[in-house]
Amino acid sequence: MNATTHQLPTSDEEIWRYSRIGELDLASFRDGSASTTVSGADGLGPAEVGDASSAPDVFAAMNAESPAVVGLRVPRGTVHPRTVEVLHDVDGDGVMVRPRLVIDAEENSEVTVVERFASADGTRALVLPVVEIRAAAAARVTYVSINELGRDAWMIGHQGAVVGRDARVRTFTVALGGDYARVRAEVRLVGQGAEAQQTALYFADGTQMHDFRTLQVHEAPRTRSDLLFKGAVKDRARSVYTGLIRITEQGTKSEAFQTNRNLTLSHGAWAESVPNLEIETNDVKCSHASTVGPIDEAQRFYLESRGVPPDVAERLVVLGFFDEVIDRLPAIGAVASVRSKVGTKLGVSR
Repeated sequence: MNATTHQLPTSDEEIWRYSRIGELDLASFRDGSASTTVSGADGLGPAEVGDASSAPDVFAAMNAESPAVVGLRVPRGTVHPRTVEVLHDVDGDGVMVRPRLVIDAEENSEVTVVERFASADGTRALVLPVVEIRAAAAARVTYVSINELGRDAWMIGHQGAVVGRDARVRTFTVALGGDYARVRAEVRLVGQGAEAQQTALYFADGTQMHDFRTLQVHEAPRTRSDLLFKGAVKDRARSVYTGLIRITEQGTKSEAFQTNRNLTLSHGAWAESVPNLEIETNDVKCSHASTVGPIDEAQRFYLESRGVPPDVAERLVVLGFFDEVIDRLPAIGAVASVRSKVGTKLGVSR
C-alpha cells in the first residue's frame, strides 16, 4: 500500500471541520501491525468482512485494503457465556496499523465484546480501526471500545452497526488516550423494533483532541435509539462532537434521542458540539441537546462551604459529571478501572 496515493480530506469539508486532519503526514508512516490477542472467544466461528465499497471515508477504505481481521460469529440461539476481550498493543514506532473487528450475531444470540487499543508514550503510530457489527433478528450485542493509546499516536476509526428486527446493540466508547483521536460511530436500524444505545466518555488534557461524528439512522418503523456522549477538556485540549439523527420515510413511530455534554476545565481548553436532526416522516419522537461550559459554580461552592479543598471539589464534580456514563458501562472486569483512570487524569493519583 502506497500511502501517498490516497487523497486525504481537508478541514474545508464540513464533516472534517474543526479537525486536525491538516497535520497528518500520511507518507511518514509505514505499514505495520499491532500485537493482537483475543481471549474468551472459544465457541465462536469466523465472520465475513463486509463489502469495502461501503467505506464511509478514505481511512475506512485504507483499512479495507489489507485489514488485520478478528471475526466473531455468534451462532443462532446462543448466549456466549464469556466476555470476549480483544487487545491491540501497538509497539512499532512510525507504523500504520489497520485492525478490523467483525461481530456477526445470528438470530436470537447474545455477546459482549471489549476492544482495547494501547501504546506507550513516545511510540508514534497511526491506528485506523474499523468495527462491523451485524445484529440479526432478536440478537443482542454489547461492544466496548477503550482508547489507551500513548501521547504520540493518532487514531481515526469507524464503528458501524446494522440492527435487525427486535435486535439491540449497545456501543460504548471510552477515549482517554492518543494525540488526536477521531471516531465515526454509526448505527442503522433496519428492522422493525430495532434498538441502539450509543454511549461515550472522553477526557482530553495537554494538547490532546477527541473528535466524534455520530449517526443514528432509522430505516424501519418503531425503532429506538438513545445517545449519550459526555466529555471534558483541560489545559489546551480540544474536543468536537457532531451528531445526526436521520429518520427516513419508513421510520414511522420511531424514537430517537441525542445528548452531548461537555466540561471545559481550563481557560485554554475548547469544545464544540453540533447536534442535528433530519426527519422525513411524521409520528416520531425526537430530541437533541448539547452543552459546553465550565464546572457549575454552585456545586463547587456547596462542596467548598463544607470544608472540601477547591482542587478536591473540582475532582468530585467532574467524577460526578461522568457518573451517568460510567453507570451505563457493563459491569465487567475490563471496564472496572475507568473511574480510576479518569481520576488519574484529574490528578487524583499523582
